[in-house]
Amino acid sequence: MATRTKSATSKSSGTTSRGRSSTKTKTAPRATAERESNTSGGRGSSERSAFSFGNGNSSTGALVGAALAGAAIGFAANYGRKLLMQGMEAMAGDWDVILANEHEMTLAIFDKMLATDETQTFKRKMLLMKLTHALDKHAHQEEMVVYPALREAGIRVEADQLEHEHGEVKTFLYELQQMGGESPNWIERVREFRDLVSRHAHMEEEEVFPSFKRVLTEEQDAKITSLVNRDGFWQA
Repeated sequence: MATRTKSATSKSSGTTSRGRSSTKTKTAPRATAERESNTSGGRGSSERSAFSFGNGNSSTGALVGAALAGAAIGFAANYGRKLLMQGMEAMAGDWDVILANEHEMTLAIFDKMLATDETQTFKRKMLLMKLTHALDKHAHQEEMVVYPALREAGIRVEADQLEHEHGEVKTFLYELQQMGGESPNWIERVREFRDLVSRHAHMEEEEVFPSFKRVLTEEQDAKITSLVNRDGFWQA
């Protein structure tokens, strides 16, 4: 009897032990899953990618949206400014009239520069920046459209001379930028610069362009006007 009781007790103990072992085996995956879930949740909140704009960080998304909207507005404003500026020039007429008007506007900037004194260094700097932009735009239109067309028409010598003078224009601009508006020689150099641009404009308006216009067909003339306007738009 004692032997049977001990055996039964042993079996019961073995069953209980297996039961505990089975319980541990079943609960281990659940605990592991919970740990993984907690770890994943923590990583998602504290180690979010810098490129996760929309989820969990509304302020970042708002900032990105505002930046994109600002860029779009800036682009639209710049595009509108270009369209307005070149559109006004295009209404002037043919390419030679457009370029002549630009000559006149450029000489007007020179006159404002010559009306300043040594105490107006900031104004001189601003006017020089405006002059630089106007001359760069004007030169690009002529060098990319008009002068190549002159060479095609056999007016090569004059085209080469005019383009060489554009190099002198760049030299004057560089010297004035390096000199500074407080220099006592600033006005003198501006006056010499204006004389160069005035002679250059006179040669184009009174000699080269009229003779060129006489050999152009109406279609060729319209094509040059279109190209000058397109180039001027992108340079504006």
